Amino acid sequence: MGVQTRVNGGKQAAKADTRLESAPLVGQPHDVLAAEREPDSPAVDLALSGTVFFDIVLTGLAAPPAAGTEVGAEGMGSCPGGVANLAVAASRLGLRTSVAAAFGEDVYGDFAWDTLSVQERVDLAASRRIPDWHSPFTVSLAYRGDRSMVTHEHPSPTPHHEMAHALPQARAAFVGLGMDDGVPQWALDQAAKGARIFADVGWDDSGTWSGAVLDQLRRCDVFMPNAIEAMSYTRTGSPASALSALAEYVPVAVVTDGPRGALAVDQCTGESAEVEGLVLETVDTTGAGDVFGAAFVVGTLANWPLEQRLRFANLSAALSLRHTGGSLSAPGWADIASWWGQTAAGHSVAERRLARDHRFLADLVPLSWLPTEQRRASATIGLRN
Repeated sequence: MGVQTRVNGGKQAAKADTRLESAPLVGQPHDVLAAEREPDSPAVDLALSGTVFFDIVLTGLAAPPAAGTEVGAEGMGSCPGGVANLAVAASRLGLRTSVAAAFGEDVYGDFAWDTLSVQERVDLAASRRIPDWHSPFTVSLAYRGDRSMVTHEHPSPTPHHEMAHALPQARAAFVGLGMDDGVPQWALDQAAKGARIFADVGWDDSGTWSGAVLDQLRRCDVFMPNAIEAMSYTRTGSPASALSALAEYVPVAVVTDGPRGALAVDQCTGESAEVEGLVLETVDTTGAGDVFGAAFVVGTLANWPLEQRLRFANLSAALSLRHTGGSLSAPGWADIASWWGQTAAGHSVAERRLARDHRFLADLVPLSWLPTEQRRASATIGLRN
């Protein structure tokens, strides 16, 4: 008998689902780059290329299933994943975002395409629908503040890096670095016309943590690994030591450390900053790193001070943890306004400290700007509007 996972039925489970399945608020789009836009500015703020997965996320597990057993999940969501996580997060924060990716001509591809292009306003002009090709598929099991994933995919007949050459010129390009490949040519072409290259890196299953990845940073503007990745690649023993080593390779280095916060150095402005983590209720951690990255891109393109960029990225990532699903858990400006309004009105010592640290939000989301009561569609293919 194989491993099975089933969503609990019954009134108690339905009550839990209501809490866990709540979706981000809807508010008016907010363009933080409005003052930066000129007639000859790029039409797109952020260009991305990569794999879009159809994600099914199961939350509220006490533990992952062992072989031959069945466990219950309190919540479930389905949404576009992979590169869609960063694309949706950036779009919800006001960036004009364009993606080059392959989409199958199956129900999963239909759902992902419609969700990105219609609901989330992501430009897919450089993307392609691929006939007779199964969309990549991932099941994510969220438990105890972490997650495990099972993925099924076939290589696209048309590689996404080939599609990426059709991406419009952007202010920024976001790439994932790997041991075998250098910075993709499409991103270098974007950089040659003024785009800044933001980069992150995936987990190295081989355990070699090749220095070739660090050499690629010399062609990037910003690098945002997590603490374990940063320490592994730099052969250092602390996030601060890793940050110092990374600063030898790239102008802006950021090291994220989950609930412990983030630290960064910006050699372009001469700033360094370290901020503590922001701990909120956690339902699902899927995509939190992508939300952090998108929010940091927003702050960088808007020319915010480094500490402000880190705090905004930390807050955005923390708010995403409250909801199911990687891409559709990303906060919009209404979510940020709601959190800021509650925090600014608080009277506890902790709330006053948070309000002081995030007082820059008063200029970005004035308290008079109230979010609507409407909610986004639930993160599931089964309840599409």
